[in-house]
Amino acid sequence: MAERILIVEDEKSIARVLELELSFEGYETGMAYTGSEGLIQFREQEWDLILLDLMLPEIHGLDVLKRIRSADAAIPVILLTAKSDVKDKVAGLDLGANDYITKPFEIEELLARIRANLRLAKGSANPAVHSFAELKLNESTREVSRGKRPVELTPREFDLLLYLLQHPNQVLSREQVLNAVWGYDYYGDTNVIDVYIRYLRKKIDAGEPATYIQTVRGVGYVLKEHRNEAEK
Repeated sequence: MAERILIVEDEKSIARVLELELSFEGYETGMAYTGSEGLIQFREQEWDLILLDLMLPEIHGLDVLKRIRSADAAIPVILLTAKSDVKDKVAGLDLGANDYITKPFEIEELLARIRANLRLAKGSANPAVHSFAELKLNESTREVSRGKRPVELTPREFDLLLYLLQHPNQVLSREQVLNAVWGYDYYGDTNVIDVYIRYLRKKIDAGEPATYIQTVRGVGYVLKEHRNEAEK
């Protein structure tokens, strides 16, 4: 069965190009030109991924995203943004967007991002609970905790931590992490891994007597417990 993608974009020329390109790639598509139409389509049909413009009439894209996430924590959402929408990009990621692409964009890059996000979604179709030391991650509820402390993660941070938890005590190269979490077709800056590792450390390890995410110089990262000298 073809995967189904909802396009929520008010510029009809862009929406039409997306529809044609996605159909050519074998996807089924749905169209919505306003925020309210997008929410109606989302609620009335089943979708595998949503392309969501931010500057929408009737309901702003961020509000649409917020309502989508309140109903479905798992469906991949890729934001379509303008170059100047830096604050909206950050807000969108914080609200649960999986990815974003800036207009004008190359269709090949968008298709690559779609494939990567669909792969990640399929990979989490069989939920499980992963744990390491005091760290626990539930794929079904997307809840993460360290001991009794809940840890709030963005979708990308969650995917990165999941990959580390699937390979405890195993040194993972930056290339392995990039391919597994961002996809083989990712064309962006590879430093994105280091950025998200810092995000995870701040949320998981900061202020704790033991750290879990370690750097292996010249290689990559490993999920391995390391206790501070004062605590040994």
